[in-house]
Amino acid sequence: MISDQSLLELFQKTLQKTITVSEPRLLYEPIVYALQQGGKRIRPLLLLRSCEAFGGVITEALYPAMGIEIFHNFTLLHDDIMDQAPLRRGQATVYQKYNSNIAILSGDAMFAIACSTMCNTKADKVSYVMQSFSKLSLEICEGQQYDMDFETQNSVTIAQYMDMIKLKTSVLLGGALQIGAIIADASVEQQRAIYEFGVNIGLAFQLQDDWLDVYSNTDTFGKIHGGDILARKKTFLYLKALEVANEYQKQELVQYFADPKDKNIEYIVAIYDALNINKLTKEAMRLYHEKALIYLRQASLPTEFSTYFKTLSEQLLEREK
Repeated sequence: MISDQSLLELFQKTLQKTITVSEPRLLYEPIVYALQQGGKRIRPLLLLRSCEAFGGVITEALYPAMGIEIFHNFTLLHDDIMDQAPLRRGQATVYQKYNSNIAILSGDAMFAIACSTMCNTKADKVSYVMQSFSKLSLEICEGQQYDMDFETQNSVTIAQYMDMIKLKTSVLLGGALQIGAIIADASVEQQRAIYEFGVNIGLAFQLQDDWLDVYSNTDTFGKIHGGDILARKKTFLYLKALEVANEYQKQELVQYFADPKDKNIEYIVAIYDALNINKLTKEAMRLYHEKALIYLRQASLPTEFSTYFKTLSEQLLEREK
């Protein structure tokens, strides 16, 4: 098995050679800027590792892996405009550094580049790869719309929330793994299993992100405490609290949530604590992780790769501080 570092170095070298600043400069320079902001490159790593795990040739998955990463960063670029986010990975977002019109157009170009790059693989697999990529691309748009819809809806169920984060976040992890499996000629059953593994890890990961917003150590994790509450995001913690609260607690939650001030965060967290939301959220994370591991076993991978993906999933869910 090739090391993660070697895989990522190969990926990074290919990315840097392929994506360069050309004319018109203000179209391509923001793309290079966005891709140079870093990130863990987890999605291309998953795609490459999946291809290797199912016996494929890594070089045949290299450009699709690049397509996944370019697409992911394209979604972040447009998300930052919609959210009016000033920073991404500690640096000015593209629309802040340039302007919104440039950011929108550069994002459109990134999607076109992602599609073109995704096609650079085995000729007999291109249509299957693009079918998977097109499906997850549309699903992510659906998830983003649901997320925006929920901001103005008074009633959102946990089932609706889980469907939203599946579309917005998890399908990209599952899709990356599935595309790697497609390129490696894995069976349809194996493709589905590794896809579902990624989706369920993504769901557990997002629940953990919700949990960290409230219970993380801000000094070590660097996350603004209660940021989701201040933004009035209906996360799993808030929705679960509404589900298990008595009528008085529900009224308090709704009242404090409707007036997102710093002082109200501690009142909301106090209600969470009284309802044992900390434990309930961790239990939901555990269940999705266990479900993911069931699908991982169904993928019938060689032991070293099965162990690798299991360990990786555990590492992703160890961000507790």
